[in-house]
Amino acid sequence: MSTFKNFVDKVVLITGSSGGIGAQTAVEFARYGAQVVITGRNADNLSEVAKQCAAVSPKGLKPLEVLADVSKDVDCKRLIDSTISAFKRLDILVNNAGKAIFTPITDPSVLDKYGEVMDTNLRSVVYLTHLSVEHLEKTKGNIINISSIMGLKPLNTGFLYCMSKCALDMFTKCLALELGPKGIRVNAINPGAVRTNFLQVVGYTKEQSDGFYNQRGGQYPVGRVGESIDIANAILFLASDEASFVTGVNFVSDGGALHAPS
Repeated sequence: MSTFKNFVDKVVLITGSSGGIGAQTAVEFARYGAQVVITGRNADNLSEVAKQCAAVSPKGLKPLEVLADVSKDVDCKRLIDSTISAFKRLDILVNNAGKAIFTPITDPSVLDKYGEVMDTNLRSVVYLTHLSVEHLEKTKGNIINISSIMGLKPLNTGFLYCMSKCALDMFTKCLALELGPKGIRVNAINPGAVRTNFLQVVGYTKEQSDGFYNQRGGQYPVGRVGESIDIANAILFLASDEASFVTGVNFVSDGGALHAPS
């Protein structure tokens, strides 16, 4: 019997789950029976995602909503503590929260921006993993880190984001070695461009964002950019027992973008 997309009795924590890939991932885990923990900085958005999760959950399970900013250590600890207090276990940690800042190296505030990107994209992952190991060891759980193909190829003025994702990839590989003996798998997913509000968060208008995705999709071998469900499906596979022999990988889900012209 297939164990893919069967997450009954599993507790899944997804960071950055108030929108985009994280929200879609929470809904899909809920759809297949998981008890999900969602977190983000916007309470209204979290509430909306929670409603979507409960609506598709076979048992009508309501997500645990934790308003938090993972760039703050105290919020990371509260997030794990709240999860364990509510459910007494953790099976899957999806480190999805991310921040992108594009700027030239000559930017006078480059170190401040470096700190902003690294605190969200790397420091939070390190700390949440640190806090989760004792719980994941008990459940023989796994960790999925959401990276980017920008961790595998350079982008002009994107060095902060690219560096953070490259470091995240290596963290994933090192932790796969360290945590494998504890029964914990650790993998990374490297998406290409995915049609979310990500670009609008970094300053694009909706028209500019749509234009970018349409233009970029035309360059991809599959003829389109990704949708959140594409990445959610990859996450669910890697989190499932059917991927029990997979750890320490960069799972590239990019529509062939790495092989497309820039």
